[in-house]
Amino acid sequence: MASLVATLPSPSSAPRSASDFFSDPYESHPSWFKPSLFLSPGFDSESYISELRTFVPFDTLRSQLRSHLASLNRELVDHINRDYADFVNLSTKLVDIDAAVVRMRAPLLELREKINGFRGSVEAALFALRNGLHQRSDAASVREVLELLLNTFHVVSKVEKLIKVLPSTPSDWRNEDDNSLGRNSMNDEIPTQQDGTTMRETQSMLLERIASEMNRLKFYVAHAQNLPFIENMEKTIQSASVLLDASLGHCFIDGLNNSDTSVLYNCLRAYAAIDNAKNAEEIFRTTIVAPFVHKIIAHETSADAAGTSGDELENDYKQIKHFIAKDCKMLLEISSTDKSGLHVFNFIANSILKEVLSAIQRAKPGAFSPGRPTEFLKNYKASLDFLAHLEGYCPSRSDVTKFRAQAICTEFMKQWNVGVYFSLRFQEIAGGLDSALTSASLVFIQDYDSDKPISRNLMLRQSVSLLESLQSCWKEDVLVFSAADKFLRLTLQLLSRYCNWVSSVMNTRKSNANPSPGCEWAVSATAEDFIYIIHDVNCLVSEVRGDYVGHISHYLSSCSSEVLDVVRKSMLQGGESLENVLPLVTETIIEVIVDKSVEDLRQLRGIIATFMMPNKPLPVRHSPYVIGLLSPLKAFLEGDKARHYLTHETREELLLGTVTEISRRYYELAAELVSEARKRETVLQKHRQNAQKRAGAASGVSDQNVSETDKMCMQLFLDLQEYGRNISGLGLNPADIPPYCSLWQCVAPADRQNTISV
Repeated sequence: MASLVATLPSPSSAPRSASDFFSDPYESHPSWFKPSLFLSPGFDSESYISELRTFVPFDTLRSQLRSHLASLNRELVDHINRDYADFVNLSTKLVDIDAAVVRMRAPLLELREKINGFRGSVEAALFALRNGLHQRSDAASVREVLELLLNTFHVVSKVEKLIKVLPSTPSDWRNEDDNSLGRNSMNDEIPTQQDGTTMRETQSMLLERIASEMNRLKFYVAHAQNLPFIENMEKTIQSASVLLDASLGHCFIDGLNNSDTSVLYNCLRAYAAIDNAKNAEEIFRTTIVAPFVHKIIAHETSADAAGTSGDELENDYKQIKHFIAKDCKMLLEISSTDKSGLHVFNFIANSILKEVLSAIQRAKPGAFSPGRPTEFLKNYKASLDFLAHLEGYCPSRSDVTKFRAQAICTEFMKQWNVGVYFSLRFQEIAGGLDSALTSASLVFIQDYDSDKPISRNLMLRQSVSLLESLQSCWKEDVLVFSAADKFLRLTLQLLSRYCNWVSSVMNTRKSNANPSPGCEWAVSATAEDFIYIIHDVNCLVSEVRGDYVGHISHYLSSCSSEVLDVVRKSMLQGGESLENVLPLVTETIIEVIVDKSVEDLRQLRGIIATFMMPNKPLPVRHSPYVIGLLSPLKAFLEGDKARHYLTHETREELLLGTVTEISRRYYELAAELVSEARKRETVLQKHRQNAQKRAGAASGVSDQNVSETDKMCMQLFLDLQEYGRNISGLGLNPADIPPYCSLWQCVAPADRQNTISV
């Protein structure tokens, strides 16, 4: 009920007309008319009207604009009437305004004077404060410089005092110690102080303190450059630095010679403090490593009488490994101690490996020469093993990575020119195969023995050379693991070269063109010679797909599975390329046998010619030549070589292919002869008919019941039956041979053409 009351219009509201209830209110506009556009800065009346005229009638637009104008006029009148009373009363309210302004101006002027005075005092105080701050900043800077100079002076004084103490440390006592040790050789005790600390250790601790102070001094000097006080002290600082380096070097050498862990640790910390790790590495290299390495390598170069090559490195590396484990391990362990701050040292690379490389370059430069591939590979593998041994002293993988990234390690690996080594091996391996394949004759490496079982060994020198070349690519004394991809490529190239050789031989046999090098023997080769090629290719395919690819996979077992899959696929493709040449060899054998077999078909023309003679009786038996058509094939298949070196599938393929080709040529020749005979018979019949017409109808009719062509076809049919029986004797069904069926259709009598029976 309350909501209904709230919605009722108030009594004071103006009465609404009927148009207000039953028509659109004044403020309602069509959707296309937007009054807000009139207020936009870029409003253009002409463009506005032209846009609306496309879909709004002009009269409608005009009425709408007039309606909007009327609405604006009403609103303007309302605004004027709303404030009109105040506007009229304004003149009465603005009486004596000037006097009020004068009364207000006096306090404002007084306030302005006070503010200006306060501003002046504040600015003066601010200026004084800023001057004080600048003076304080300058004083602080001067004080900082003064403190820096004082600290520098104090550090220099402390270093000088410590240096003055140095002569009284073991550097001066060493001679006395040596004398005492010489006098008492049975007692090898080192003189100690009362607290049990050796004089060497005392000196090393003192040097570490001096190094720490020198590190502070470098910091102060770096922050106080170009100051006269510092420039005057440069000579003192330099002399102290030189003396520190010399004393530290002597102490470090003394610690190395006596294997004093504490001394070495203190010296290394001192070197690390002054950021002079290279000096420590160089001292260790020249003092400890160099004498032993020079002795080992010089001894080997002059000891060729031992029966080994003067450039061999394997024995040198063995002795150096033993030396590292005996004399260098302690220092390497100290420098690699966890959280010791000695990680800046890399004695493995910058001392040991650097000296070894220098000694080899000086005494055994031939060790890096790939001109002797066998010795080069042996030294290369020994060097890789030596590097792996050095990496074993790295405490973490990051240290191993750091060692490999060292410049000396990179330089050491650059000495081994693996690319030239592979080129020499390529010439050696590929050249050996090419020499065998360019031989003018087919070279047999073993004699045939019919009493032995089927041999899986290769029979031809060319095939053996290929297998030896393939095996050479992956021998331990040939292959370089870093160049395994190149040797894999060489392997595939060798297989391709052998396949090209077989293809060239077969093409030379077929084309009778000028033979290319290595194919001369193909012109006079027999079918039995090609048996060896089929046998060897099958053996090579079995080897490549079997043990050979297994050997490669085993050698590359450290590679990822993706790499191994690629290698296996590549080798399987190489085996397929070998298999792809077998059809060429088979076709060549078939062609050789067919050429020998069809020589007997030449007799067919002479035999057929006899049926052109008059009064030739009907044939009753086959011709003698038929027996010899399949004799070469039978002799080939029943030969010992075919039975021992060809598989059953290959023999069946050769049998079917040869019989089919012989039958095709037989059919072509017979069809040609029959066609010629029928044409000749047609011509003769026309001549006889013309002669009869000229002689008159009373002439006698020819008494020949069987024509010469029919007799010839009868002879060919008898020959074909015998030929079919011979085919059946070889284990084939003549009806399954398309050329034989075509020949049967050509010569068989009309009543027997649909059924082939031999």
